[in-house]
Amino acid sequence: MTPDFKPCGLPAWIGSLPLDEHKTAARIMMDHTPDIPLWIQLPHFKAEGMIAQFLPGMPGLRIDDGRRFIQTGDEQFDAELLEFFEAYMRVVNDAGELPGSRFAIAQKDAPGFFELLASLDAAAKPPFAVKGQITGPFTFATGVTDQNGRAIFYDDQLRDAAVKSIALKARWQVNQLKRYKVPVILFLDEPGLTGFGSSAFISVSRQDVTACLEEVMAAIHIEGGLAGIHVCGNAEWPVILDSSADIVSFDAYSFFDKFILYPKEIKKFLAAGKTIAWGIVPTGDIAAIQKESVDSLVALWESEVRQIERLGFDRSLILAQSLITPSCGTGALPLEVAERVIRLTREVSEKIRV
Repeated sequence: MTPDFKPCGLPAWIGSLPLDEHKTAARIMMDHTPDIPLWIQLPHFKAEGMIAQFLPGMPGLRIDDGRRFIQTGDEQFDAELLEFFEAYMRVVNDAGELPGSRFAIAQKDAPGFFELLASLDAAAKPPFAVKGQITGPFTFATGVTDQNGRAIFYDDQLRDAAVKSIALKARWQVNQLKRYKVPVILFLDEPGLTGFGSSAFISVSRQDVTACLEEVMAAIHIEGGLAGIHVCGNAEWPVILDSSADIVSFDAYSFFDKFILYPKEIKKFLAAGKTIAWGIVPTGDIAAIQKESVDSLVALWESEVRQIERLGFDRSLILAQSLITPSCGTGALPLEVAERVIRLTREVSEKIRV
């Protein structure tokens, strides 16, 4: 982790907008979060779905009538799997292989990433930090299925391939973004972790989840990046707070009461100099978005900070180790509502930093 990374309440986004044009998305992003620019995903395009976008490069990948899956039942699969792991080992043994490898993200799969690079190249001054994102390994491996509809997480070999693919795609992003000589943040989007601990994943152990997360975060750290984990619902917070994550991003608007149930883990996390990304601006309820104001959200944040202060941290330290974000992405919202979320995020950040 970058020892002096202190965002001091700057605003950041989770990464999606309800638009159908990447240049417009990049312009809006640069207008509102120039200190921590990021690349924007547009769910309007099916190829930019959080699973589909990071599937290219996986062994056995097939697309049949719009369905994407891993085909393990044909005679080519073993050769494809061997080729995958050989490519992985070439990158592990020689980082210079990464930019041209199967783990590089193509422009056709993530045009928003390349719009971010263009925006950064054209910027008059360097930002405070830059942010990328990728679907986290647990969500990815439980969301991708084989030809029989079974999640590849439950196949040890396929899970290993999925985690390694996500790890090197994350590392590739950091490798590309660190050319700007500022801290690089890479968020793992892990909505799947909201189900961990429930009957949906009864056979999944904490050890399994932790191993997936740690492998990807280690890859980010190898390139010098900051690893964040974003969960937009409730989760088993000790799994995340006790991990190697440098940033924990959560829905502080709706789930702070669940988050604060783990004071020992939060105290250890902050004492290590790590960052909390407060998703204080709601995104899941249009009525809440319309109801809240800058003042009401600042008041809510201040009330939550007072509870963290009781753990032995003063407000100035908490602020130094904070980002202000929407609770989740805005890609599913009407555009005018998404724009209100964007404005609220910026203005809440500005007010708490006064």
